[in-house]
Amino acid sequence: MFQRGVEIKETIEDEDREIVTRCQKGDVEAFSILVERHQKKMLNVAYRMTGDYEEACDCVQEAFLAAYRGIEKFRREARFATWLYGIVVNRTRNRLRQIKSRRAHEGTVTEYRLCEQTFRNDYEKMNTTESTAESVADCWERKELEEKVQDCIGGLDEDFREVLVLKDIQDLSYEEIRDALHIPAGTVKSRLFRARLALKDCLVRVLGDAR
Repeated sequence: MFQRGVEIKETIEDEDREIVTRCQKGDVEAFSILVERHQKKMLNVAYRMTGDYEEACDCVQEAFLAAYRGIEKFRREARFATWLYGIVVNRTRNRLRQIKSRRAHEGTVTEYRLCEQTFRNDYEKMNTTESTAESVADCWERKELEEKVQDCIGGLDEDFREVLVLKDIQDLSYEEIRDALHIPAGTVKSRLFRARLALKDCLVRVLGDAR
């Protein structure tokens, strides 16, 4: 089973490698395959870093544009996805400097609208199913928990947040994070250890207050 998983991972890497080669030879349409394959993962990183969906979308769009413009310089010293993670993190760092003062407010508005739409959809079905009221309550409870977790992640120091998101949410290896952030593997482990402690303390404090 483990071997099978390894084979699947290697196949995906080989597909990226082939498509990157096509892009470097001037195949414009090939890049759209890379975008489709990686955009969700990159958006998740940018969202976890910014706490704002619209800002995250802008960061990812900028990152893909930068990757497209610079793909000829990609030397394959790491996987394409690892290289792309590094670009997304850099773009997100820059954006965070611009939106730091308004990030928390806009993130709350965005999450509310997402849940509000779910509420409206469920409300329209309220007369046809008894379980809808529970689904609405579950929506609000889930969103509230997600907001608290995201607030704690957003409250981490930038260096800690980056390694936590890449390791614990995106499940990158220490080596991949090292390559993406251009820092020693030992630094990755040290930052991750401190990030996990800080996140745990925040969650205990916030969830304890909520009870």
